[in-house]
Amino acid sequence: MEKTNPIYKSYVEILRRELVPAMGCTEPIAIAYCAAKARSVLGCLPDKVTVAASGNIIKNVKSVIVPNTEGRKGIEAAAAIGIVAGDETAGLEVIAHAKEADKAKLGEYLSHSEINVEFAQSDHVLDIIVKVSKGQDNAVVQVVNEHTNIVKITRNGQVLLEKEIVNVIDKDTPDYECLTIADIYDFAMTCDLADVQEILDRQIAYNTAIADEGLKNDYGANIGKTLLKAYGQDVHIRARARAAAGSDARMNGCELPVVINSGSGNQGMTVSLPVIEYAKETGADQEKLYRALLLSNLVTLHEKEGIGRLSAYCGAVSAGAGAGAGIAWLCGGDYKAIIHTIVNALAITSGIVCDGAKASCAAKISAAVDAGILGFEMYRNGQQFYGGDGLVEKGVENTIRNISRLGRIGMKETDKEIISIMIGK
Repeated sequence: MEKTNPIYKSYVEILRRELVPAMGCTEPIAIAYCAAKARSVLGCLPDKVTVAASGNIIKNVKSVIVPNTEGRKGIEAAAAIGIVAGDETAGLEVIAHAKEADKAKLGEYLSHSEINVEFAQSDHVLDIIVKVSKGQDNAVVQVVNEHTNIVKITRNGQVLLEKEIVNVIDKDTPDYECLTIADIYDFAMTCDLADVQEILDRQIAYNTAIADEGLKNDYGANIGKTLLKAYGQDVHIRARARAAAGSDARMNGCELPVVINSGSGNQGMTVSLPVIEYAKETGADQEKLYRALLLSNLVTLHEKEGIGRLSAYCGAVSAGAGAGAGIAWLCGGDYKAIIHTIVNALAITSGIVCDGAKASCAAKISAAVDAGILGFEMYRNGQQFYGGDGLVEKGVENTIRNISRLGRIGMKETDKEIISIMIGK
């Protein structure tokens, strides 16, 4: 693909936009960011805070440990750490560089401040409204659709910022609709790596570090360690274990950042860590690793674009299929191998639901990566799922379209029921 091709430019911009660092599960971090911004607009520490959040935000914050909070979970902790220690200019790294003196204020702040949580009846899957006040002064900040997309800011009733809420956040957003598996493969094989090296080096470094941490220490249910202990050191086990270990750490309070994919740290680790492990196993050089990561990242972004950022459909499924595509190429597969790997993987694990961010995400990641690897092993052993087998339809894009419809439309009621169960209704 020529560098002058508009699709080439869009793909580079999509990678720059999506593969960014974040510390902590992105939903509580979005709350921390929104709260930090509200505190900044107010101009002082508020003594009353109200967080109204859509159901999927509540689902993904309820059970996950928020970094830099001494093991605290939930919306109140996320908002409070953003208020007392957050850098409102740092996006998803809002609490990544919190000062020790500020973090030390968290316990007292939680004890002496009123923090209320409300369920926002919203048409938007991702919707956070933080209202803060002290005395007669108040400020309100709203984030919609994307984790750092502020659409409204008010102070004492005066509107300081207001943006139309649309599916495309702004005119500078790259064209995600140009993503196709054929063009992704062409781009990954021909891309000038100087255009993406810095992005991919950061993904490799950050996500490798948190996987190492997850295997070294005690986090959550220790899925990564359990896999290695139970099943040994074969590469397909190591690939699953390293992705799971990163999630073990991230879901259970580790303060290391990760590079995300599709707005999710779990997906960012799932698309990268198994591919990195297979690159080591196959003796791939750095260029080959980069091209495999381009495949895995962009395939996942393509799958997720049709589903949406948050849904009842577990995002690890898409990422596991993306990792399978990268692994297939590292193991000598061509374009045909990659498309069959994706279809096979999606046919295996597309029934996994998302019931929020928590320790069991690591186990779901393990299953999704296993499906990606099995999808490739099926292909190179002459096996495949065919059009008409359930949601599988002839042509990789048709199958992806069916899965997108399932996740975006078919599972809407499932999502509502999961949220109702989780909030005790």
